[in-house]
Amino acid sequence: MPAVSAMEEQRGWRAVLRIHTQPQMLTMLALGFSAGLPFLLVYSSLSAWLRQSGLQRGTIGMLAWVGLAYTFKFLWAPLVDRVSLPWLTRTLGRRRSWLLLAQAGIALGLFNQSLSDPSQSVLHIAFWAVFIAFCSATQDIALDAWRIESAPVAEQGAMASAYQIGYRGAVVASSAGLFLLADRYGWRVGYAVMAVLVLVGVIATLLAREPVAAVHRDAVLQEQQVVDWLARRTHWPQSLRTAGAWLYGAVVCPLVDFFARYGIGAAVLILLFIGSYRLTDFTMGAMTNPFYLDRGYSLTQIGTVVKVYGLAASIIGIMAAGMVIVRIGLLRALILGSCMIMLSNIGFSLLARAEHPGLLGLGLVNAFDNLAQALHGTALIAFLSSLTSTRYTATQYALFSSLYALPSKLLEGVSGFVVDALGYPNFFLYTASLSVPALLVLIVLVRRAQVPALQPAVTS
Repeated sequence: MPAVSAMEEQRGWRAVLRIHTQPQMLTMLALGFSAGLPFLLVYSSLSAWLRQSGLQRGTIGMLAWVGLAYTFKFLWAPLVDRVSLPWLTRTLGRRRSWLLLAQAGIALGLFNQSLSDPSQSVLHIAFWAVFIAFCSATQDIALDAWRIESAPVAEQGAMASAYQIGYRGAVVASSAGLFLLADRYGWRVGYAVMAVLVLVGVIATLLAREPVAAVHRDAVLQEQQVVDWLARRTHWPQSLRTAGAWLYGAVVCPLVDFFARYGIGAAVLILLFIGSYRLTDFTMGAMTNPFYLDRGYSLTQIGTVVKVYGLAASIIGIMAAGMVIVRIGLLRALILGSCMIMLSNIGFSLLARAEHPGLLGLGLVNAFDNLAQALHGTALIAFLSSLTSTRYTATQYALFSSLYALPSKLLEGVSGFVVDALGYPNFFLYTASLSVPALLVLIVLVRRAQVPALQPAVTS
């Protein structure tokens, strides 16, 4: 019997590895790079350029509001989900056509940023930053839909893993790579090179397979709601009836579909879980760099230990996370991710209490934190993907991803005041405790609701 079990175990891991070498995983890797490239170019990398150009911190801080495009992308997600683009959709399909349009917009925005001079016109910089963020958020909508529709639920963990590896590679390019270029050749050349790197996503989009849209019989019945809605408004002008029917089908039907599939009780629990799952890592995120500096670490030490070695640990964690999710199942991966993220914050608390923490302590705590965040984030992406109906892919996923970010961002905004009141050691204990509500909701959800993605994995 032990020999048979060992053989089954070996076959199981071979199956996991085969999933990660499929062609769509390589495509996902390149598209993940495309998704991650613009993010820092309208955030911290841009702020460094602005600061070097002599802009005040208050002005730089206000420009961070361009990131609201990512938070409110669900507002135009129905357009991406349902509207066909002239010629492009007929040639490439709905998902790839929107991807290509968004990537063209990102390249255009970055190229125009490369022609800007912050010291002469900050409004020019702000306009193109908003434009890039809007196009980037639109790309995210189409990309999430492509990812979910291109692989079954069992492979979403691997898809999320490939996405995050590509994304982290883009973060390196748009931070360390851009800084190196800017230091040698200037910011304009750096941004021009970033515009050229958008071609990675363009090529991946052109080579990718357009997923087959699944149209089920109950989808047709679902649209009967639109017919009924129109029947009750025969007195409206035709133009209003047409616009209203489109909005009802694009916005209301995806919500009705979600609550109909899971029931009101389970749906509410799922939404509570999504909104609370990433409270810990988001809330502590804004205070990590101030913490490092306040503990006496130099910028060089932070850059080397946290950014370089931390990134390596993160990529290893992401690669492992996809295989772990496939192997142990999504439920156990979600629980393990939460436990690891709590332990990592307890580690930060211990580091804050240490009299002489040293580089070794910084490296160990940060490496474990990156491993924890890799599994934590990848498991959530896979879970959100499993909840999304292929009938309303872009709209529902955009709503889910906005929901998990919004409560966390609200808490993150007051994290500085919490540090002032509690001090760093207790602050990190506080952030660790923020994972407890999500675990409690998850326990209730598993016991009271039938959510297929949370069923135990078959490991034989």
